[in-house]
Amino acid sequence: MISYWKCKDGFGEINQWKSGCWINVTDPTDEDLALLKERFAVPMYFIHDADDVEERPRVDHENNWLLVMVRVPCKSIDDGNETVFSTAPLAILLRDDVFITVSYYNNEVLDDFIKWSVRRHMNACKGYDLLLSLMLSTSVWYLKYLKHMNTMMNAAEERLEQKMDNDELMRTMGLGKFLIYFITSLKGNATVLARLKMRLRSLPHDEDLLDDVEIETQQALDTASIYNDILDRQQEAYSSVIGNNLNRIMKTLTVVTILLMIPTVIAGYYGMNVPNGMEAWPWGFPLALVISAVLMALCYFFIRHSKFFK
Repeated sequence: MISYWKCKDGFGEINQWKSGCWINVTDPTDEDLALLKERFAVPMYFIHDADDVEERPRVDHENNWLLVMVRVPCKSIDDGNETVFSTAPLAILLRDDVFITVSYYNNEVLDDFIKWSVRRHMNACKGYDLLLSLMLSTSVWYLKYLKHMNTMMNAAEERLEQKMDNDELMRTMGLGKFLIYFITSLKGNATVLARLKMRLRSLPHDEDLLDDVEIETQQALDTASIYNDILDRQQEAYSSVIGNNLNRIMKTLTVVTILLMIPTVIAGYYGMNVPNGMEAWPWGFPLALVISAVLMALCYFFIRHSKFFK
């Protein structure tokens, strides 16, 4: 679907393209792609690259077009009603008074940016300033999702403190995967921003806006890295707890096995088919039981106070 947006007291939708407007293309059809190619001579290979979920952030140039690929954060709900975070490519194309964004994947960045521009009564945002504004909004949404991840991490930690559950451990592993996605995408976006900064030196743009994009992108990257480090340490702590619990169980089983060996050995000697002087004695069996109980008590006392079993 193709929509046209003009910035006047915030972005508002218009019926047709006008010079300096923003062309927003979401999940394009073949008719949409044909229109872009015929009317604006858009490099189609770059748009097709945006359909690849693994496409990396980069900056290209072709026929006076500036082609910028960034990765935006996405959130969805899976079949198990669990929140899933990911990233997806967003293609941005600029040439003279033409500004186009192409996205094949649902995300909240673009719609929220339009609403935000209306609340802020934004005026005359186009060209490179619009590009920087979209990158700023992308970094802000990374930070929002990271806060959500942090809340999920804290909730999982509280549940794991009460009970070590496999499902909670799998959730924490999933959060670690999401953080890696975010860190990788943010590093790519930071590289794209560095290349754009070199290009924008000789072009008109809002310098303060560029600084804001750098700060927000770096903050999002630092936050994701910190959360990833915290999650790694939590997982190491959980592994240590699981290992300690396993050692405790094995220690208990070892003690029980040792104690049960004592009556087994005595019963074995007592029940051998050789004369022992106790086979006709009526107190022979009770005596074997008493000896077993005493030796088990002495053995337990030794184990209880032995450093080897502490």
